[in-house]
Amino acid sequence: MNDEPSSVLVLTNPYDVTADVVLCLLAERRVSVVRLDPGTDLHTGASLTAVYRAGDQRGTLRTPSRELDLTRVRSVWVRRPSPHKGPPGLDGQDRRFAAEQSHWGAGGILASLPGAHYVNHPWSNRAAEYKPAQLAAAQRSGFLVPETLITNNESDVRDFAARARGSVVYKPVWNTQYRLDDQPYSVWVREVRAHEVTHAVAVCPHLFQAKVDKAFDVRVTAVGDRLFGTRIDSPDLDWRYRQDLIRCTPTSVPEPVAHSIAAYLAALRLTFGAFDFAVTADGSWYFLECNPNGQWAWQPDDITGSIADALADQLQKGSGP
Repeated sequence: MNDEPSSVLVLTNPYDVTADVVLCLLAERRVSVVRLDPGTDLHTGASLTAVYRAGDQRGTLRTPSRELDLTRVRSVWVRRPSPHKGPPGLDGQDRRFAAEQSHWGAGGILASLPGAHYVNHPWSNRAAEYKPAQLAAAQRSGFLVPETLITNNESDVRDFAARARGSVVYKPVWNTQYRLDDQPYSVWVREVRAHEVTHAVAVCPHLFQAKVDKAFDVRVTAVGDRLFGTRIDSPDLDWRYRQDLIRCTPTSVPEPVAHSIAAYLAALRLTFGAFDFAVTADGSWYFLECNPNGQWAWQPDDITGSIADALADQLQKGSGP
């Protein structure tokens, strides 16, 4: 019998200060933790080996300071690992080849550890990031969902905007990195009127949604069956636009919404989810999106601390009951 204590494997980049909050808690609990950024560390001294044979699967992760038996990983926290770009000493197609082999090879090993509890599994994360999949799962889970159109057809957008009872908003289906004059640029949620729609819609699918006449926003951070609600009051349609102007206060989550959150997490095989809602004056909660790997440490200290504790609990318990 192997008496070596099992470890938590954290996959994230070295600049992830949010992860540090949870790692400090695990250290206080004397839980063994190995931190790895596979997209970069496997080119700077770390190695990963996996062996598959009849009735057996084994593997070893070696870093400059640690050697980890992959059968002794209790939990894997998939936070914010760097993308696989290949060794910096290679160029062109050689670097691209190495990057893709790393993505499919190392990524496949780390996503298939026997008995490990994933928060969240990387494949579940990826599947849950598709906005159309989110909207479909939200409807099936019983959430109120604003009427939404995703299309690259200009006339369909004009018809949608024309028949809308109120305003229509546009939001990207993916947060693509964008630069203007070599400066980072974000595409925020904004109102759109029918006369503003042009043939540029045909370039790619666009997401248009009936604007919710909200009184405030709510972020609900779900960790397993524990929910942490934060009311967000902002002067902007998209509260992320000027985050320094928002006011955050703890809020409770209505029971029907909590039931829908549990159904949504189960449907998409998630342990963690950052849910955004628009709440109207009459108390209706409209589902906007769920980021399966959303940031959470920007919230008030008491909420941030509670979320960190809940994540540490998940990682410490592993796949046990």
